[in-house]
Amino acid sequence: MDDERIVELYLLRDEAAIRYTAEKFGKRLRVLSGRIVGDQQTAEECENDTYLEAWNRIPPHEPGGYLYAFLARIIRHISLNCCRDRSRLKRRAYICELSAEMEQCIPGPDDVECRIDDLAFGEALNGFLGSLDEEKRNLFVRRYWYLDSIAELSGRFAFSESKVKTTLHRCRRQLREHLEKEGYHI
Repeated sequence: MDDERIVELYLLRDEAAIRYTAEKFGKRLRVLSGRIVGDQQTAEECENDTYLEAWNRIPPHEPGGYLYAFLARIIRHISLNCCRDRSRLKRRAYICELSAEMEQCIPGPDDVECRIDDLAFGEALNGFLGSLDEEKRNLFVRRYWYLDSIAELSGRFAFSESKVKTTLHRCRRQLREHLEKEGYHI
């Protein structure tokens, strides 16, 4: 069943929408959540919470042609919150590693007055991603959105691990430069 038809079922408040969503996207959502939370049972709980959240968000949102991206964003936030709640004092090392990599190229506000306008920042980030060739963009998104490991990226793209690390390092440097040109101070 196509995404638009599944969204129509949500809009009609038909519970079959959840079943079709699980059939079409369940495995991919569990894998994404599993990378964040680290265990299958919690990933399944996050998946179920995602279906509930989608049920509550559709309507007013109608993510017709981009249902998976809509669901992926929801499960990612639920999984990260679950991870934070589960281990507030001892963060997962993998997530901390990725956060530390991105801290060097994404600005962070020091106080309320310095908060970044999320929409403008999103446009700047999308502008950067649009400037990358497809291969680099895919590497970057797989690493920092889907949380793929260097070894997984190496296998997926048939690159050496060294090439993956170097490419990601250069992309982060380019992101930093792009954001500085856009007026963000790192």
